[in-house]
Amino acid sequence: MRTSGNTLPTASEEMFLTDGGLETTLVFLEGFDLPYFAAFDLLKSQEGYEAVKNYYLRYLNLAKKYKTNFILETPTWRANPDWIEKIGYPKNALATINEDAVALMTDLKSLFSNDFNSVLISGCIGPRGDGYVLENCMTPEESELYHSAQIKVLSETPVDFVSALTMNYVDEVIGIVRAATVFGLPAVISFTVETDGKLPTGMSLKEAIKKIDENTTIPPLYYMINCAHPTHFLAELNAGKNENWTKRIKGFRANASCKSHAELDEATELDRGIPKQLGAAYKELKDSFAHVNVFGGCCGTDEEHIEEIISQIR
Repeated sequence: MRTSGNTLPTASEEMFLTDGGLETTLVFLEGFDLPYFAAFDLLKSQEGYEAVKNYYLRYLNLAKKYKTNFILETPTWRANPDWIEKIGYPKNALATINEDAVALMTDLKSLFSNDFNSVLISGCIGPRGDGYVLENCMTPEESELYHSAQIKVLSETPVDFVSALTMNYVDEVIGIVRAATVFGLPAVISFTVETDGKLPTGMSLKEAIKKIDENTTIPPLYYMINCAHPTHFLAELNAGKNENWTKRIKGFRANASCKSHAELDEATELDRGIPKQLGAAYKELKDSFAHVNVFGGCCGTDEEHIEEIISQIR
């Protein structure tokens, strides 16, 4: 298994910041057209490349201001075989797409090499289907085979680990973790949950984490929750506050909006929520779960939200 030259969140009590809602920022705040929410598609033009680069620079400077560590999440959430073909890329473009995204992260990391104790690069993996809706469901074996294509490419780049974001059912996750193990990479798993704090399948986070840990030879490095508002999952976490499964959760990337996934799917305007309230919700999470040390945002969040989060936690 690959070992990072930098300190991982599991080996430190220090804070790790990451970015906010990449796709919603680019679409709603900067006016870019992202087919199927695929941010990597912008890297093909100079204008798009600069927009993505400047997006990350804003968060790196924020982390520098507050003296935290940072995790650079590659803009490759949609860079898996099915999605790149839907967008119009040939199958053999998979390697170039992911390699170019990691190269940008590597360049950004070098710019701040003297400003942080640890800057990590995470190779971002998204679901084969829609993040909100259960579709294209696979067995663990099918998932391992499918996601191996992207994970193999990422394993040949200087990423510190892979992170599967907005995961909504367990079998796909088990396949991803197994594939990461084959290619020598640690895996981080981030679930999305509905307003009741449970996965879209109805499975609890407790059951999901237990099942994944028991069905992988090298379990995930840690777990996260993303693409849901803290009010959706705080009660579920508090119910298991003194149980081992909550100790496996190390990070949050919450939505700005309190709306459900179904409501967000229908939305034509950005719901930024109230940044101060989101910051207060993260403060409550940190007070209840002191071991959590990875903080970022998801849909609808931008630098204002992340600064509220870090300043209120601090």
